[in-house]
Amino acid sequence: MSINVAIDGPAGAGKSTVARRLAGLLNFIYVDTGAMYRAMAFYFIRNHIAADDETAIAQACREVDVTIAYEDGEQQVVLNGENVTGLIRTEEVGNMASATSVYPVVREKLVELQRKLAQEADVVMDGRDIGTCVLPEAQVKIYLTAGVATRAKRRYAELSAKGERCNLEEIEKDIRERDQRDMTREVSPLKQAEDAVLVDSSDLDIAGATEEILRIIREKTAILKTV
Repeated sequence: MSINVAIDGPAGAGKSTVARRLAGLLNFIYVDTGAMYRAMAFYFIRNHIAADDETAIAQACREVDVTIAYEDGEQQVVLNGENVTGLIRTEEVGNMASATSVYPVVREKLVELQRKLAQEADVVMDGRDIGTCVLPEAQVKIYLTAGVATRAKRRYAELSAKGERCNLEEIEKDIRERDQRDMTREVSPLKQAEDAVLVDSSDLDIAGATEEILRIIREKTAILKTV
């Protein structure tokens, strides 16, 4: 039986970085569901499909294939045969992913692949509704969060390090709006699963958050106590 670790939480809480590190420490497969939604969103943007055009989005979903591959131990996101890993981390793509992930047709297409991966291998999977909807039977569930101001500063530093021009106030505004959309959407809203452990990383760096969650995993899953 495969072991599944589900990590949920709002944008900018460090879910992807922490999940990736945990997967490496545990020798699990890391499944970045956010990257899969971003790949879909990138397809919509590239094909000039508006976020509110549900009919066009439903049609496009039939034409999209998103897969996960690994190269030298690093996850690669493949969209219709094209590696788009380096193209999907912009603010534009992130906002489009948040806006279009509310559509059932988008979620259904990707959830099927995510569940298949979790059935076949030990995984660490992060997203917005992993513990509540995608992997409700996961042995370990974490809700990783941080204050809005903290998350905005982290995103600002990340974008600045890449040489991108950005505005801290605009980033904070975008994060607040994204939180509101994610928490109030009709389909699979962002919320903490009843059996998830809350981890607030506002005062923790990545190493600290990783160590705290690793401790929780070891406590909750006896088989991992010797890892």
